[in-house]
Amino acid sequence: MNAALTERRYSKRMNRILVIRGGAIGDFILTLPVLRALREAYPQAHLEILGYKHIAGLAENRVYAQAVRSIEYGLLASFFAKNSKLPAELADHFASFDLIISYLYDPDGIFENNLRRCGVENLIHGPAKVDDSEHAARQLARPLEESGLRASDFAPRIYHSMESRKFAEDFLRGMPRPILAIHPGSGSETKNWSIGNWIRFGNDMLDSDNFCGSLVIVCGEADDTQCARLESAWKDRDVCFAKNLPLPDLAAVLEDSIFVGHDSGISHLAAAAGAKCILLFGPTDPDIWAPVNENVDVINAVSGKLGDIGIFEVEAAVAAALSAARCVPLEEPQTPSSQSEAATATS
Repeated sequence: MNAALTERRYSKRMNRILVIRGGAIGDFILTLPVLRALREAYPQAHLEILGYKHIAGLAENRVYAQAVRSIEYGLLASFFAKNSKLPAELADHFASFDLIISYLYDPDGIFENNLRRCGVENLIHGPAKVDDSEHAARQLARPLEESGLRASDFAPRIYHSMESRKFAEDFLRGMPRPILAIHPGSGSETKNWSIGNWIRFGNDMLDSDNFCGSLVIVCGEADDTQCARLESAWKDRDVCFAKNLPLPDLAAVLEDSIFVGHDSGISHLAAAAGAKCILLFGPTDPDIWAPVNENVDVINAVSGKLGDIGIFEVEAAVAAALSAARCVPLEEPQTPSSQSEAATATS
């Protein structure tokens, strides 16, 4: 787009901005740098997200956005049908925004055309899919350039609310530190280390005289099979299972942990939450998909097969992280660490 045209198009004050972002947990978290750039450019604007509420809630009233509306709202379906009758409530709502950035898959332009019918003028399309040209967060931020903006920090951050920190404090009460958290699943079996490796790794940690902390297993709905195996293997061991926690609360639980996982949305959550992450990559490219946060180390199977990553290699990386952590006996107060800006965020 011509630079002069861009300047004229976005010269008016941005009072209301809408970002439409569906997708899974990792997809949303990789879009947080876009939200941060918008917030920094327009600090007084009302920024709203149309997405899955249980995921987009990670950003609601936590620095990024003031409101989240569900993308699963029934009346929204009419916007995906050609020449449909558009509900006045939603038509007026969309028309109220000075800028809309949409990451929806809309190959035939039906959704865009219906937004235009509502009177939406400034609409930017984000990529619905990520390719292998550059890191995913950079690709997702490219559309900002249409409005004369540019993201400069591609490390997503989650700002914890007081309520989520209180949940984490209660959940972890009585557990010796450091917390070693593992997530044995992902969106694909090909991205998973074998459950046998996880059991051997966990046994080694639990039996080690050098591990003075607590083992927490993160389980989501997609991880039922892996977690059932681990529950069976460790039914007589002192292991905590964090099952299906709301994402903002899980993020706070992971904030000060040492986290071991795969290429998954939960790994992106842990990295953005502040955990020290050791992530195992195989068939996917970490240069595209690994979190770029400084607290992330990647163990990459150059063959593309997770089975080629040995237990000793993972244990060595964890041992290095543990050596930098401090054992905290039960007698000491155990509260999550503070984080700049996060302390004042509310949920």
